[in-house]
Formats: sequence, structure tokens, C-alpha cells
Amino acid sequence: MNRRINRSLWGNMIVIIVLTVVAIFMALPLVYSIMNAFKPLDELFLFPPRLFVRRPTLKNFSDLFYLMSNSFVPFSRYLFNSVFISFLSTLGHVIIASMAAYPLAKHRFPGSKFLFNLVIFSLMFSGYVTNIPRFIIMAKLGLLDTYFALILPYIGATLGLFLMKQFMEQIPDSYIESARIDGANEFRIWWHVVMPNVKPAWLTLILFAFRDTWNDTYTPALYLHNEAMKPFSLALTYIQQGGFVRAGAAAAAAVLMMLPSLIIFILTQSNVVETMKSAGIKE
Repeated sequence: MNRRINRSLWGNMIVIIVLTVVAIFMALPLVYSIMNAFKPLDELFLFPPRLFVRRPTLKNFSDLFYLMSNSFVPFSRYLFNSVFISFLSTLGHVIIASMAAYPLAKHRFPGSKFLFNLVIFSLMFSGYVTNIPRFIIMAKLGLLDTYFALILPYIGATLGLFLMKQFMEQIPDSYIESARIDGANEFRIWWHVVMPNVKPAWLTLILFAFRDTWNDTYTPALYLHNEAMKPFSLALTYIQQGGFVRAGAAAAAAVLMMLPSLIIFILTQSNVVETMKSAGIKE
């Protein structure tokens, strides 16, 4: 007796094949960047370019570290600046965004809807539009050439508030009411009830916030003039502008820049996917 092939099985196989092809296509830029970091100069400038390296070398990385070690500011200082700015900006953004989103999501007070509409309205403006008023504010506060000129704008970004509020609205009000009956104050409710239930949201926010601060080159160049305070990303742009001679070091620098964000994404991948699936769903 011949068994009839289940159509759903064939459908699943087709979906898997299509998704595999799309995933390989989307991974090509990442693979190409990694391969470039190990290519000698003669392979970097081949036309048409090759995806995979034929004669891998570590000379690009050694050239990069040689250039950074012989710069006016030590390599370790640039790295410390990037880690310090990215860590405080990400931590502050997650805390402030979640604390501001909690009352907007779970409390009805006069003006709450208007405030949230302002948050949505602010998302329409590009960072290039707000840089001029932001620069004026930082100059009036005397924060130019300080870490705070970079950290404070990142902390006050509104995208995180919007994301956290959308997730907090999905938490049943019964959870919060039960905590209030047990005698918990609003801070304890936020920390012990709300934050554990929106873990995918704030892990996703950590990824986005760290990526934006770590890779930012435009904002530090605008606010920082002291070379000893500039982040690693800005120092690497100077190397990438070195032309043909520094092309190998620039390729190695590009891989080093994407490495921290890639590691964080791998660690938070499941939560990021869950966030993308459930964003905007309400109870």
C-alpha cells in the first residue's frame, strides 16, 4: 500500500530551504568582512573580489596594533573610553527607560497619554536633526569635552522607553495588584515583578543600546576634542582613512568593531527573537 505524502511536510521542507538560502545570503556581508581581515593586500584589491581568503594572514591585525601602540594616545586608553561610555550609557538607558515606562504602562494619570505621544513624536526625528540643539544644551551646561556629553543623550533616548512600555502593557494587572496587597511599594513592584516579566525586552534593549554607543563615530567627534577621551570607534576611523597602505589594518579594525556587538547578540539571541515575535501584542 502506497503511503500518501503529507503536503505539510513538503511545505515545511520548502520553507526551511527558502529560509536557509535567505540566511546564507544575509550572512554574506559578515563572512566577507571577516575574510577581508585575514587577506593580504594583493587579495584585498582583486577584481572581481573573492569571498574567501586564499592565503590567510595575521599581518593585518599586527599592523593595526602597531599603529595603535604608536599613536599619541595608548590603545588601552581608547579601549577604556569605549567600554566606559558604552557600559554606563547602556546601563543608564535600560534603567531610566524601564522606570519611565512602568508608570506610563500601568498607571493612568493626567497627561500620561500626552507624554507617550511626545515619545512617539520624538522617534520621527533623526539624530542629525537633534544634534544642533543637543550641542547647544551641552555647551550651556559646560559638558563639552566630558564623558557626560555622550552618556546623557544616550540615557535619554526614547526608543527604549517605547519598547519597554509596549512590553509592560502585556503584564496582567493582577500581578501588580497582588504585589500591592502583599505590601510591596512601587519600586519593589518595578524591580521584582515587572522587570523579570519583561526580560526579553530589556535584553534586546541592551543589545541595541550597546551597539549604537559602541559603533558611534559621529557624536564623539562632535562633542569631544580631547584625544585622550575619544572612544575606540573614532580612533579606528582615523586608520580607515589612511588609504591603500592601511587597507589591511582597516579591515582588521572593522572586525574588531563588530565583535563585541556580535558576542552580545549571540548571548541574547533567543530573547531578541522572542521580542521581535511578541512586540506590539497586548493582553
